[in-house]
Amino acid sequence: MPTRYRDGLIESCQGQFVCTIDLQSPCLLLYPLNEWLVIEKKLSTLSSTNDVERRVQRLILGHATETELDKGGRLLIAPTLRKHAKLQKKVMLVGQFNKFELWDEDMWQQQVEADLLEGLPTGDQLTESLKGFSL
Repeated sequence: MPTRYRDGLIESCQGQFVCTIDLQSPCLLLYPLNEWLVIEKKLSTLSSTNDVERRVQRLILGHATETELDKGGRLLIAPTLRKHAKLQKKVMLVGQFNKFELWDEDMWQQQVEADLLEGLPTGDQLTESLKGFSL
């Protein structure tokens, strides 16, 4: 974990995290424990009788693994999670508001290139949220 995040994360979640798979991208989602509790509560509202909702619960909860920052600011990621994200030696930690994404460096570069090539939608393709968005 980069030094710039450590103190805040130790203060907000005592360095405790939950790591799980991303259902849309070949990466992992790393939630500070306090943020994971919010996700867990949302998952508990999904129906266990609806096939799609149950699949989401099964995949996200079934892969959820607790981990903790060690004294060196490192996290141990379970082998099954590393395999899912094809994590090798170099890993990218990408901040995403309430969580981090963990990517293999090469996979991250490929995703960025693909996103840049695809570009952003325009006109009628814009979602309502993007229509009023500006930087």
